[in-house]
Amino acid sequence: MAYAIKVEIHDPQEKTFVFPRQKTMYGGKEIAEGDTVFLFASENEGGQGLIARGVVTSAKAVSRKPGMERQTPRVSIAVRRTALARRPLGRRELKTFSDWKDGRPETELNFKFYRQATNKIVGLSDETTAFLKGYF
Repeated sequence: MAYAIKVEIHDPQEKTFVFPRQKTMYGGKEIAEGDTVFLFASENEGGQGLIARGVVTSAKAVSRKPGMERQTPRVSIAVRRTALARRPLGRRELKTFSDWKDGRPETELNFKFYRQATNKIVGLSDETTAFLKGYF
């Protein structure tokens, strides 16, 4: 399975990235070493959306805080960049894809990343993974 992360990224040209304590949703907590991950620079922090593809070099679940009933699972990951995106894909390009039941890859990304705009790691369907590969 492939994953995507939307997070603050200061330098898209870096060859490695470390993302500690990241929120996970939509199967994102299953991310593991060796998985493919698509990196989206969060527009909330001045990014432009899809910037790179990489391979997870380490993944470790973060322990839940004691005494808190509802907690979103979190994971810390390290990623080695394997490719840079050749064209833009972010909130602006995905905004019109809002028919949540149409099954389109663009809609899946809009739903998972921008319906609730927090930064997070998400699992991707095979169709969306194939769609994103076309950006490299």
